[in-house]
Amino acid sequence: MPSLAPIVLFAYSRPEHVRQTLNALSVNTLADQSDLVVYADAARSEHDSEAVHAVRELIRGVSGFRSVLLIERATNYGLARNIIEGVSEVLRQSERVIVLEDDMVTSPLFLTFMNEALDRYCDNDDVMHISGYNYPMRTDGLPETFFLPPASCWGWATWARAWQHFSKDPSELARVFSARQRRVFNLDGAFPFWTQVMLNAQGRMNTWAVFWYASIFRRKGLCLHPRQSYVQNIGHDDSGTHTPQSSVFDVVLNSCRVENWCETYSCNDLALTRLKTYFRSVTSFRVKARMLCETILGSFPHRSRARMCE
Repeated sequence: MPSLAPIVLFAYSRPEHVRQTLNALSVNTLADQSDLVVYADAARSEHDSEAVHAVRELIRGVSGFRSVLLIERATNYGLARNIIEGVSEVLRQSERVIVLEDDMVTSPLFLTFMNEALDRYCDNDDVMHISGYNYPMRTDGLPETFFLPPASCWGWATWARAWQHFSKDPSELARVFSARQRRVFNLDGAFPFWTQVMLNAQGRMNTWAVFWYASIFRRKGLCLHPRQSYVQNIGHDDSGTHTPQSSVFDVVLNSCRVENWCETYSCNDLALTRLKTYFRSVTSFRVKARMLCETILGSFPHRSRARMCE
């Protein structure tokens, strides 16, 4: 049986969020058999120094895992660079990885779900991404697990064989994506993913996850999703100076182990329709603007995402 995937956590300056993330993760069924690697970014300014120090001190005292490795960045990388380089580094040493950020609270069965999915689909090159989160869309009639084209990056996993195809080149995407591909990429206009590619090309954004989605999309890859989420994002709690509270993304955590794994290696059309309906149901321009930044993680180097979307 393959060894458990290392868990990689990216942290910055929110000690209370880190505490909740680690507390939930440490009581996962497989935590004590798992290696945890934490990339703690350096302060962007003196204003963040105390909070960054508090985060690092908290991580030094963490327990409940087979091993804990804290990597303290000497300079500020920003979220996008920190994730891209951190995931790449771990996957040069391991065939698989589970990735979290410091505002993700997990179900006790999150690691079980991720490792079982990584084992089950490891040899299928069409499957490139495992999502631990699923949006609060209608789920009646959906199987326990299903495949979609978009990659949700709120608690996710992948293999070195898939990550090798990651590319962050907005100019190339703008050159090779047809009008039809852009429409499909945007879920037929339900969500403005392509806008982020253009903002990156213009130097007005610095994202990472939209390019992971694009890398999967270009290879016609598949992303596994659970019907009920194993991850809750706690970052919409008004903790940021310019980040208003929102419950748009709230879910009820899954407390059950998957019994029936998807063996139909194609997009689940009903799930895709439900996802489009969910996105379209968010009618507020401001909320959609926040979703543009918040769901594509790594938008800016540790700045308030909501502020940058105003």
